[in-house]
Amino acid sequence: MIHAISKFIPLNSVALVENILKNNPISIKIVNNRTTKHGDFKKTKTGEHQITINNSLNKYQFLLTLIHEIAHYKTHQQFKNVKPHGLEWKQHFQHLMLPFLHPEIFPNELLSFLANYLKNPKASTGSDVHLTKALLKFNPQKNGKKYIFEIETGNNFVFKNKVYQMGNKRRTRVECLEIKSNKLYLFNQNAEVELIEK
Repeated sequence: MIHAISKFIPLNSVALVENILKNNPISIKIVNNRTTKHGDFKKTKTGEHQITINNSLNKYQFLLTLIHEIAHYKTHQQFKNVKPHGLEWKQHFQHLMLPFLHPEIFPNELLSFLANYLKNPKASTGSDVHLTKALLKFNPQKNGKKYIFEIETGNNFVFKNKVYQMGNKRRTRVECLEIKSNKLYLFNQNAEVELIEK
């Protein structure tokens, strides 16, 4: 199993991940990008425990997502009726992530954001704006697109063939005005958009 995922995670994390997988019989399936989630964990109809992870994630996001989902497996094994991202999952996730918080695995510019996130991890890393921004810096830019947090207030951009004007930033979202309808929409700060050059 480790051979199938080793190219998707940081080199110095491979042995640690292999050790975790040796003790936890989980099937890992790498899938095409899903816009609604990075990964998931489920028990299949055949009784197999399966994790799926998007193939579009950078190696640091992939590793974080993998450990997030393994924590779901561990929680499922130990408890039957608990909240998906409750205290039990948080404790498993924190425990599993600690050995990976090392500059040989995650760059220094990510470590402080990761450590802060792990104090009280949420259902999605996307809920931590600072960690999300730090992780996205390691994504290859595609087709000249930009992340919405890189665009200055007042500038126009295209998203799904509609033109918007960049507005105020809230804590985790950005207000954007759709030019044609004059309606206000909220965008995730990590949305990929196409800037309209002035």
